[in-house]
Amino acid sequence: MGSLLLAVIYLIFISLGLPDSLLGSGWPKMQVVFGVPSSYAGYVSMTISFMTIISALLSPKFIKKFHTKWIVIFSIFLTILGLLGFSISGQYAMLFLFAVPYGLGAGAIDASVNHYVANNYSGSVMNFLHCFYGVGAVISPSIMALALKNARWNEGYRWTAFLQIGILLVCILSLPLWKKNEAESNEEEIKNSAGIRETMKVPGVVLTLIAFFAYCAGEATCFLWTPSYFAGTKAGLSDEVVASFGSLVFGGLMLGRLISGFVSNKLGDRLLIRIGIIVELVGILMVFMPAPGYLLAVAGFVVIGTGMGPVYPAIQHMAPTNFGKRYSAAVIGLQMASAYVGSTFMPMVFGHLQQAVGIAIMPAYLLIFAVMNIAFLELTYKVIKE
Repeated sequence: MGSLLLAVIYLIFISLGLPDSLLGSGWPKMQVVFGVPSSYAGYVSMTISFMTIISALLSPKFIKKFHTKWIVIFSIFLTILGLLGFSISGQYAMLFLFAVPYGLGAGAIDASVNHYVANNYSGSVMNFLHCFYGVGAVISPSIMALALKNARWNEGYRWTAFLQIGILLVCILSLPLWKKNEAESNEEEIKNSAGIRETMKVPGVVLTLIAFFAYCAGEATCFLWTPSYFAGTKAGLSDEVVASFGSLVFGGLMLGRLISGFVSNKLGDRLLIRIGIIVELVGILMVFMPAPGYLLAVAGFVVIGTGMGPVYPAIQHMAPTNFGKRYSAAVIGLQMASAYVGSTFMPMVFGHLQQAVGIAIMPAYLLIFAVMNIAFLELTYKVIKE
């Protein structure tokens, strides 16, 4: 029964990854259809992320009041509404309306399931979990590329919504599995967990939030702008090929987390993060290097994603160990909110920057956040040790 529940949790993270890479993959075509500048993708992404911040900040209260299974089911339902809404949007302004359920669903499910896994499973399971997020994020650019080739960008969102509906049905059928696990969980511990204000005063929490902000600023910039980077710097690529490049970083993330799943219990979260960021820096250098064609840049973005792979799940998994189980729900909720602040504003900032300077500046932009990420994490470890 426990293995079946874990399989369902992996499927939930596939559903979490499915919507995240659609906007970046479809945007080069969507901006032409809507007749708006390329930077306008940042406003839509910002709205989605802002809604995610709200639901992440509310997640400690949700976790206290509702079991994870109900948060999951309602959250997937919200993302389905958002996806179907995008699929029927005929004007740019309509995207903002449907960005609300799109983002609200993502934040609640992300924080609640991460808290559940961090407190009940090993670091290996956490990495495999986020690997399955990468599976979903790799699938959807391929769906969008297929839609652009055979139909319209709208169908990419609609077909993804149909997949989400199937996953929602599986989650509903899995409710008895969660009920069995409920009896084994420490309900009193959840009820006595700390709130946001109290948790913010714990030494090291603010530093880890800045580190998480930096990580997700770089990650979200890759998610949204990688296809546009190739469209703007590499000539002669078709719309469907450019759209498919939205899966490069996601594919790297999946590979990095798959590898980490096998070695995380042996290496530990901190060493995994250090190795990951070194690999990410190598990938950024590869994209920096001038080369004919686009293959080196393609490989570079895959390497960037591979390096990023273990960082997110390792930071989340460390929360109960670093700050204690009493604070873990609030810490993870705050981490999610901080992450989505980075996801909200920094891709938009890059959108304006690339419009003024040129999208070739993207590797330098990613470098700044990679250095910030490791620097603030190392400061966190020092403060916790003291």
